[in-house]
Amino acid sequence: MNTHTIALIPGDGIGPEVLHQGLRVLRRAAEVTGGFRLDVREHPWSCAWRLEHGRMMPADGIARLADNDAVYLGAIGFPGVPDHVSLGELLLPIRRQFDQYVNLRPIQALPGVAGPLRDRGPEDLDILCVRENTEGEYAGMGGRLREGTPDEMAVQTAVFTRRGIERVARFAFARARERRGAVASATKSNALQYSAVLWDEVVAAVAAEHPDVALTAYHVDALAARFVTAPDTLDVVVASNLFGDILTDLGGALQGSLGLPASGNINPERRYPSMFEPVHGSAPDIAGAGIANPMAAVWAGAMMLGHLGEGEAAALVMAALRHVAAHGPLTADLGGDASTGEVGDAVVAAVGRVEP
Repeated sequence: MNTHTIALIPGDGIGPEVLHQGLRVLRRAAEVTGGFRLDVREHPWSCAWRLEHGRMMPADGIARLADNDAVYLGAIGFPGVPDHVSLGELLLPIRRQFDQYVNLRPIQALPGVAGPLRDRGPEDLDILCVRENTEGEYAGMGGRLREGTPDEMAVQTAVFTRRGIERVARFAFARARERRGAVASATKSNALQYSAVLWDEVVAAVAAEHPDVALTAYHVDALAARFVTAPDTLDVVVASNLFGDILTDLGGALQGSLGLPASGNINPERRYPSMFEPVHGSAPDIAGAGIANPMAAVWAGAMMLGHLGEGEAAALVMAALRHVAAHGPLTADLGGDASTGEVGDAVVAAVGRVEP
C-alpha cells in the first residue's frame, strides 16, 4: 500500500474548518480504494503564529516541507498582518523555493449550481487555466525611493524569461492534447512591447511543435470578455502571473461562488512537493461560524490525489462533489442553509456510492 506524506497548513480564518472537511473526504477515498494511506503532518503556521513568533514560518520551514509528497494549504491572511507580508513570507516563498511554476486552475460549472451567466451550464463552462507562477509581474523585483516625500517613487519590474515562458507553455499544450485540443494565450503585446512580445514569440514557437493543438492569442482584455460572452469556445488558457491571477478569479466568479475554485501550485518535474489549496481566502468575517463552503478544499484535495497518482480516488472524490452540488446539502453561498460539517458529511457519504 502506498503512503503519501502530506504537509497540512490549515492557516487562518476558515482555513482549518474547510481543510478538516477536505481531509475527511480524502481519507474516505483512501478507505474505499484501499490502495493508499495519507500520513499527515500538520504545521500551525499562520498570521496568528506570526504575531507570536515574528514570522510566518520558522527559519527551517521550507526544509520541513521538502520532506513531503505534497502540501495541503487552507488559507493565509488575517487582520493584523498585511497581505503582502503574509503572502510574501509563506505562500510566495513556497512557490519559488519548490519551483511550482504552474498554477493550475480548473474553471468548471458544477451541476445544480446557478452561476451568474444566463443560460449557461456545465456543458458551457469547462476551462483549464495554466498560469505562470514564479516570475512575470510577481517576481518581486523593484523598490521604493524617497519614501514619505512628495517625490516618492515606486518601481515594480516584471521578469519574463524564455525558459520560464517555454516551460509553462509546454505544460499548457500537453494539457490541451488531453482535452479538446485548443490553447488560448493571454497577451497584451500591443502595449507591452518587450515582455508580452517575447511571450507571444515563445508561445508561438511551442505551438509549432504541437500541430495538433490550435493556438489563438488574445489580448487579455478581450479574453476576459470572452470568459463572459463565449466561455464554451475556450479550452486551455495559458497566461502570465498577473494576467492569470485576474482571469482565474473571473473564472471563479463564473462558477457561482468563491467557495468553489480550487488550485494547484505544481512542480511538473516532481523534484519538489506541489501545493494544493482552495482560493477563497481566509474569510475572517465568517471564521468559526460553521458556514464556510468546504467544496473548494475538497476539489483541491482531489487535484492533489490526481497529482500523487491516485487517479481512481480523485475521480471518486469529484463524483461525490458533483453529486452533492446537484442534490445538496449546500451552504449559504450556494443558496442553502447547511453547515460546513453537514456538507462535508454528505461528500464523505457519497464517496464510493456515486459512480465517476
